[in-house]
Amino acid sequence: MATETLGETASTCVVDGSAVGMPQLCFDWWPNQIFWLMVTLAVIFFFLSRVALPRIASVLAERQGSITNDLAAAEDLKARALEAEDAYNKALAEARSEAQKIIAEAKADIQADLDDATAKADAEIAAKLAESEKKIAETRASAMEAVKGVAKDTAGELVAAMGTKADARTITAAVNARMKG
Repeated sequence: MATETLGETASTCVVDGSAVGMPQLCFDWWPNQIFWLMVTLAVIFFFLSRVALPRIASVLAERQGSITNDLAAAEDLKARALEAEDAYNKALAEARSEAQKIIAEAKADIQADLDDATAKADAEIAAKLAESEKKIAETRASAMEAVKGVAKDTAGELVAAMGTKADARTITAAVNARMKG
């Protein structure tokens, strides 16, 4: 029973010695509760405004500064990357140009060597052709002389076989006339 009495007095408002209900709802205690509420809120406000909020503000400011610095660094790195890419593209274009120049020079050198070799080969062929034509002319002349000799001998034998006599001068003149056309 003692616990029931304590429970009833703890949950009731005592006005003129009688229990009224919950102390939070007892209008007689409200001024006291409002005073301590204001004191507690003032302490919390001063604690937050003097200790917690400045720390939070400094952390936020530090973060904002860090973010700003990181963005600036990122922009700087982006600009450097673009510059490096431009330099790379320029160097690549120059290298390609130099390679084309080297290729053109090599082609010109090869063509010059080829022209020299062709001219040399043409000169050798012309010399061999002239020599061959000379040998052919000599061979033709000696063959014609041999044919003339054979023709004279044959004509002399034919005239003798027919029973007539011809002198060598007449046979030579006849063979020469016939060989000329």
